[in-house]
Amino acid sequence: MAEFKIVDVIIPVCMPDERTVQSVKRLLKQTYPLNRIYLIHTEKGMFPKELETLSEKIHITHIRPEQFDHGGTRHQGAMMSHADFLLYMTQDALPVGEKLVENLMTAFEDEKVGAAYARQLPAADGSNIERFTRTFNYPPESRVKSETDLPGLGIKTYFCSNVCAAYRKSVYMSLGGFESKVIFNEDMIMAGRIIQSGYKVAYIAAAQVIHSHHDKCLRLFKRNFDLAVSQVEHPEIFEGIRSESEGLRLVKQTARYLLKSGRPWEIVILLLQSGFKYAGYRLGRNYRRLPRCVITRCTLNPGYWSGKKEKID
Repeated sequence: MAEFKIVDVIIPVCMPDERTVQSVKRLLKQTYPLNRIYLIHTEKGMFPKELETLSEKIHITHIRPEQFDHGGTRHQGAMMSHADFLLYMTQDALPVGEKLVENLMTAFEDEKVGAAYARQLPAADGSNIERFTRTFNYPPESRVKSETDLPGLGIKTYFCSNVCAAYRKSVYMSLGGFESKVIFNEDMIMAGRIIQSGYKVAYIAAAQVIHSHHDKCLRLFKRNFDLAVSQVEHPEIFEGIRSESEGLRLVKQTARYLLKSGRPWEIVILLLQSGFKYAGYRLGRNYRRLPRCVITRCTLNPGYWSGKKEKID
């Protein structure tokens, strides 16, 4: 690159462990220089002393558990930063190699790119279903998405992940930043606004992190419930865009993969997981018809509903 822009990293953390320490250490070794690494810690459990002494670039802010919000906490980091670009990560994402940031920043050579996200590779102990899901969502080919892709890609046009995503701060701030009260999906909501404003979102396959889930069925149910709620609450982004068909395509392709790889018995697990996902999603789409006691059992984020003014029948 001709010149380095100022990049700050913002990572919300809760009960950080050795994996978090390793992630920060890898960030400090990046070829593209980072200005500061902001760790916003939800005070719950121990905080590794090593993170406090690794580097002067690390700045730690402590918040109470009830203060955490998927969008608001990340925006808090943005307001502390004076960088040109904001790189958001999660505490369990491990950078692959020393050129993660360098590769991600190549996307912004195009002045119309407002955000860029990295490829997520499955952990070595990931299941076959999870490994295929990562490849499905994060293929080996890069792509730059704009509003013209909506007819063909549908909701995937707005796909972006704060597991590892960088934002041009001038664009981010012009759109108001992440909302201060959002249940989930703050990254796709922002990506939608970026694209609707005439900018682009880039997927950079050469920028890679190791990140995968080991979610049980109930957690998948709750995660998809919250996902659906976020879509219902933001019709200006998601209304009229194909969504469920993309999930069905993933199930079909995963089943074919399991058959071809000689693991047909795992299709039972796939169907069970998919059933929980779909049930959670459908309930989330209709959350306004549910009593509060049911909602609080369906969500991963019960704190989001406390003090929520919207009437729920």
